[in-house]
Amino acid sequence: MAFIDKILHEPSYGWSDANGSLVIPSTKTLFKEAVNKANVFKSRKNWMPASSLLMIACMVPFFYFFLTEYFSVVSLLVFLLFAMIIMSTHGTIWYHRYSTHRAFEFSNPIWRFITQNLVIRTMPEEVYVISHHVHHLKSDEPGDPYNSKAGLMYCMFSDFNHQSIARDLSEAEYNKLKSFLSHTGVKLNDYKAYQKWGTLMSPLYTYGIWILNWAFWITAFYFIGGLALVCTAFSAAMFWYILVRAFNYTGHGKGKVEHKDGIDFDRSNLSINQTRPGLFSGEWHNNHHLYPSSARAGFLKYQIDGAWIYIYLLSKIGGVSSYKDYKKEFLEKYVNNQKD
Repeated sequence: MAFIDKILHEPSYGWSDANGSLVIPSTKTLFKEAVNKANVFKSRKNWMPASSLLMIACMVPFFYFFLTEYFSVVSLLVFLLFAMIIMSTHGTIWYHRYSTHRAFEFSNPIWRFITQNLVIRTMPEEVYVISHHVHHLKSDEPGDPYNSKAGLMYCMFSDFNHQSIARDLSEAEYNKLKSFLSHTGVKLNDYKAYQKWGTLMSPLYTYGIWILNWAFWITAFYFIGGLALVCTAFSAAMFWYILVRAFNYTGHGKGKVEHKDGIDFDRSNLSINQTRPGLFSGEWHNNHHLYPSSARAGFLKYQIDGAWIYIYLLSKIGGVSSYKDYKKEFLEKYVNNQKD
């Protein structure tokens, strides 16, 4: 078995059946699996999926007061701006291009820490990064943790059911897996702690940085706009945190071939370039699958890439020491040659 095939905790229903075909569980089955995977009373190794529920639960009160006390046209606009552009663009910068694909390098750990905490903290790096490596190597095939062919709910429950790391890795395999996160600066368990907690990231670090991040942003937003802004921003963060799970479903054509000529050049998978995610967060997804390690994914003239703008500007003030940009290669291979 290849290393990439064994690094995720396989769900009870499996990735594929005896014939190698994708298993498409019912919503009821997905829900039961999520409850089982998040049950810390059954095993303390379930603490990471349980943290997703805890994160949402802690944000619900902010959402309640946003709706009942502070809702207005202005607060709704701030909500949409923060959720759909600021949170979303940060996700592309930090989780996607840096933490997973190492598309750029920071010149100093201080810049890395600032970028990591540039918005309200939601998702632990481990949950995103490890599963996303698997996604790229097994896109739209059995084993893809958020396989669009299995339906929307398969993707929505993915962080509970499919994105935890395997719990039976050997010490050599575990140390190899640590290298996937070693550049991010997050506190990682040694092998003995992994055997106890079943995760790469330390629980103490995970909850500690979460509390510090929230304390900072609650204070900052309170001084800028009072409780109204605090509740609006945290509600927006919850909105992004929940709905980001649906992105791979829509970003891979809802499980169908939806490629468009002159727009989607990678036909090896179902990924497509969507205008809203592209303009709002720089997530030109088909371009990204062509060049995963590129710090820029907006290659065509109209493809504005906010994540790339941040990376590029940070490089100009010395915060980013190097980056990979494959726009030239893309244009030469897929655009200029067609004109000839």
